[in-house]
Amino acid sequence: MFSFFSCNNTIEKPKNLIEKDKMTKILYDLSLLDAMKNQYIEGGISNQKANDYIYKKYKIDSIQLVQSNKYYASDIEEYKKMLEEVKNILDKENNNLANPTPNSIKPSDDQPRVE
Repeated sequence: MFSFFSCNNTIEKPKNLIEKDKMTKILYDLSLLDAMKNQYIEGGISNQKANDYIYKKYKIDSIQLVQSNKYYASDIEEYKKMLEEVKNILDKENNNLANPTPNSIKPSDDQPRVE
């Protein structure tokens, strides 16, 4: 009887869950877009344009993104690993900017840009 009334903090897996690797890439792009908004890089970017960019690039919608993020964030250890991977990518790119090689300063096709 106690188990019936016990708290259940697990989040149900969404039907349209974004796969983990793709979600990590989305978190990466969101971090770049957030930096662009906060630093007014290239004239800044609105929240709407940033969101539209993510939805179009990854072929997702806002509900799918929110539900998937909530699901992954419910497992704090796994979410920390995903964010650590994002940090590692950002650190690597920051290092490339600090120590450029001829090919390291061109943005890749999949990096967010303001158009």
